[in-house]
Amino acid sequence: MSQVKLVLAHGSGAGQQHPFMQSIKAALVAEGIEVVTFDFPYMQKAIAAGKPRPPDKMPVLVEAMKAHCRGISGPFFLAGKSLGARVAMNLAAELYQQGQKVNGVMALGYPFHPPGKPDKLRLEPIENLSTPALILQGERDTFGARDEVASYGLGVAVSFLPDGDHSFKPRKRSGYTEQGNLAQAAAAMLAFIKENG
Repeated sequence: MSQVKLVLAHGSGAGQQHPFMQSIKAALVAEGIEVVTFDFPYMQKAIAAGKPRPPDKMPVLVEAMKAHCRGISGPFFLAGKSLGARVAMNLAAELYQQGQKVNGVMALGYPFHPPGKPDKLRLEPIENLSTPALILQGERDTFGARDEVASYGLGVAVSFLPDGDHSFKPRKRSGYTEQGNLAQAAAAMLAFIKENG
């Protein structure tokens, strides 16, 4: 598995150094996966300016992630947190159309809809996929909770993190822990990589 590479994109509000990103990366690296993280152009500007900026348009985000896939040979996967998951799925579809094989794509907290707006669904990136996919979702994610996602009839594998929110964090009274859910997410990613690598 030492040959496997994964390009991992961050979510809209926090860059590659966020503890969520670093935790997932460390767990995969420990298992011999080469993980590439990066900051989207708008995030680089936000960090430099010291204040938040809105995300770039999807074509800009896809192109930025694509730049980190150039020159990769052998098995490779795409993954992303929230917004990064949408970017990863759009890029996987684009690369497939261009004849470049992506072994699989993984979503960490897919933003199925904006919080409080369940009618504004973002299923198109998932429906356009021709590559194997895995969605890891918190059971009570405000961007798509378990009962909502179950009704979508998705043609991809979805694994739910117990009592998890959009970043897989459970409530204290649930008996589950954030670290436990992150470990479960990383284990599911590894199993997916082994199956499709």
